[in-house]
Amino acid sequence: MTAVAPSASGQPVTGKGQKRRTRTGPPRPLLGLAGIIGFLLIWEALPRLSVVNPDYLPPASEVLVVFVQNLGLTAFWVAVGQTLISWGLGLAVATIAALVLGLIIGSNSFLRKATHSTIEFLRPIPSVALIPLAVLLFGVDRGSALMLVIYASFWQVLIQVLYGVADVDTVAHDTAKSYGLGAVARIRYVLWPTTLPYFMTGLRLAAAVALILAITSELIIGNPGLGHQIALAQSGAAISAMYALILATGMLGVVINFVMRLIERRTLAWHSSIRGEAVV
Repeated sequence: MTAVAPSASGQPVTGKGQKRRTRTGPPRPLLGLAGIIGFLLIWEALPRLSVVNPDYLPPASEVLVVFVQNLGLTAFWVAVGQTLISWGLGLAVATIAALVLGLIIGSNSFLRKATHSTIEFLRPIPSVALIPLAVLLFGVDRGSALMLVIYASFWQVLIQVLYGVADVDTVAHDTAKSYGLGAVARIRYVLWPTTLPYFMTGLRLAAAVALILAITSELIIGNPGLGHQIALAQSGAAISAMYALILATGMLGVVINFVMRLIERRTLAWHSSIRGEAVV
């Protein structure tokens, strides 16, 4: 009997003479759609049946009407653009800085030991705790939002890059060194292929965290964007508009997560963790 080795995803790797098992049951998109419809129906029923006060939680139908109306407003898309600018700039700066520092620190045993305590001390500090400092340094300008986004996103990428560098096969690294490959060639052909899956995971996590902090800074500090519009709707007692904007932030998060997963799949199409998903 020939044993079937498990893949990186925990599923058996099939041979040429074996058939791949196919997924049974409803497709995932249909299950997801059913979940959304069920959630909206529950949301609609709770205020209609007076389980919750409709003044504080309007029916889903009212919120969806306002949400659709917002899609035709220029001010809404301006707010979305302002949030995405803070998100994109902060994520880009954090990603580049974390990648460079992660490769440098992870490749040097002395630096790994010297910075370990500092990283473990700074990483757990909540970014929202830095809001007073951000306001003191940058006021209510976009700089305060960028500071929070960069700080929160930086650690997500840095930790993953450090894990990736630590996972490099020492035999492969030593072999490349013995064959005379320089530092740049070793990074390109040995270190980077191992680190890339970790980096992409960190980037996907950082993208979600960056959006959370961008909206948080707009809510609390008052930077222009969706968060600021939510605060204005709440202070003006426009409850349906407030929930519609909250719904928009959720949709924006779904879109960002979908795009990041798509980029991850395309980038890591060669990796076993992605190829293994085809075998269910």
